[in-house]
Amino acid sequence: MTALIAGAAVGIGLTTFVYAEGAAYLSDDPNACANCHVMQAQLDGWSRSSHHTAATCNDCHLPHDFAGRWLVKAGNGVRHSFAFTTGAFHEPIRIGDGNRAVVERACRSCHAPIVDAIDHPGTATGALACARCHPDVGHAH
Repeated sequence: MTALIAGAAVGIGLTTFVYAEGAAYLSDDPNACANCHVMQAQLDGWSRSSHHTAATCNDCHLPHDFAGRWLVKAGNGVRHSFAFTTGAFHEPIRIGDGNRAVVERACRSCHAPIVDAIDHPGTATGALACARCHPDVGHAH
């Protein structure tokens, strides 16, 4: 009985992976991000933004270290698969706190000289969040 349940789970998982074009998510192709219809506006916005010539979705939305990249990618994949399969997501889609932190680190990594000149850690406000002043920089509307 356990083998039957395990086999069914694997079969359903593989079927879902193939149906949802899961292999595309292992690439850096921004078009993979729009496999789900709720991401089309973000892809369109990115293609009009200043970042489309310098960065892909993964450059901004995944950590730059190997382990972090694949852990976040796997976690997002599981959550997104569940949300899109069940319809349990907000539309328009919103970034969560954990992913917002990943994006913030990416901004600061790529734009370190500018960010270092702007941050004032000795003040009451400390470091500003990049998206506070630049909320649509990667996804022009």
